[in-house]
Amino acid sequence: MHYTKSELENLGDFYKNQLLNDTLPFWFPRSLDEEFGGYLLMRDHDGTLIDTDKAVWIQGRAAWLLATLYNTVEPRQEWLEGAKSGIDFLNKHCFDTDGRMFFHMTRQGEPIRKRRYFFSETFAVIAHAAYAKASGDQEAADKARYLFGKCIEYATTPGLLEPKFTSTRPAKGIGVPMILMNTAQQLRETIGDPRCDALIDQFIEEIERDFVKDDIRCVMEQVAPDGSIIDHIDGRTLNPGHGIEGAWFILHEAKYRNNDPRLIALGCKMLDYMWERGWDKEFGGIYYFRDVYGKPVQEYWQDMKFWWPHNEVIIATLLAYALTQDKKYAKWHTMVHDWAYTHFHDQEHGEWFGYLHRDGSVAQTAKGNLFKGPFHLPRQEWYCAQLMQELVGKNAEKTIVETEKQNF
Repeated sequence: MHYTKSELENLGDFYKNQLLNDTLPFWFPRSLDEEFGGYLLMRDHDGTLIDTDKAVWIQGRAAWLLATLYNTVEPRQEWLEGAKSGIDFLNKHCFDTDGRMFFHMTRQGEPIRKRRYFFSETFAVIAHAAYAKASGDQEAADKARYLFGKCIEYATTPGLLEPKFTSTRPAKGIGVPMILMNTAQQLRETIGDPRCDALIDQFIEEIERDFVKDDIRCVMEQVAPDGSIIDHIDGRTLNPGHGIEGAWFILHEAKYRNNDPRLIALGCKMLDYMWERGWDKEFGGIYYFRDVYGKPVQEYWQDMKFWWPHNEVIIATLLAYALTQDKKYAKWHTMVHDWAYTHFHDQEHGEWFGYLHRDGSVAQTAKGNLFKGPFHLPRQEWYCAQLMQELVGKNAEKTIVETEKQNF
């Protein structure tokens, strides 16, 4: 199947409508914490609070979302003010005395937990960068660039962060080059930073060299430092949605670089490999975990359907189609779109349930917790709406040019 121009327009309208009239109203304005700043995001299916604690990841992600909507959709004052509330909470409460960020806070901003890695910092980078672009705040821009430098330092300086494992079986995960690549992309496309292009090249090279396994058609979640597969349970465990998220980050880079054919081929290959391993042929949807050799997976939620992998696959398949016009990706996009919006979407209260059983039935009703909030779903709907608007516009320009040539 191929998408017609009207179908692409309808897709763009659908995603924009879902974002602005279904997903976003579930969260805002009610999640704005007028008393302590930041956002109250741990919510049940109907929007009632189930906890007042604040996850630092989600505080940064929500601030990024609101500032990004201000920058790219419409300069609404409530979005700018909402983003500022998150930025102020991050800066006032979420940094430890050693400069590292916390992971889990009370509503008032008292620290509960700090993790070994630096993903709180990466989300703070994109939040500050998007807010700096929206507001013109130079301090926010400086903070974004400074934190980005610290993230690179954390990622490249052995021993700087406390290790999770001993040195008995060294490993590295795809998450670090993936998230740093996307952080660099966001920084570059909002306020700019001269370090970004070379670092993005470096992260893509590492992913392609060490994590993409052409011989077994797979994107590994973790490998040994030399890129070899660790034949133990953790080393064999795949996360198809995560690999596909990495694929669309690379496809986005290909698009940024005037449809770079090498990067298109790499991103599509990663998507192909992990679709083959991740799509549930019996019930539909994307498995959470698989074993690279088809052995039993340790985690008991391995066959559940989580919300965020479906958001990443929706983006990846639509972006792959936009860049290649390969009808396979249009078919896959329709399959994952239809399954996800049929099973995850709450037609009564809006937004998506986060956790489904393998057959698509709801496992539990929370829409916000320490890991789920207004990020993966609204980012997917925003990105796809922007992509369709751009693609339809380009098709229209192409039609006009071709018509003028024929008339001439």
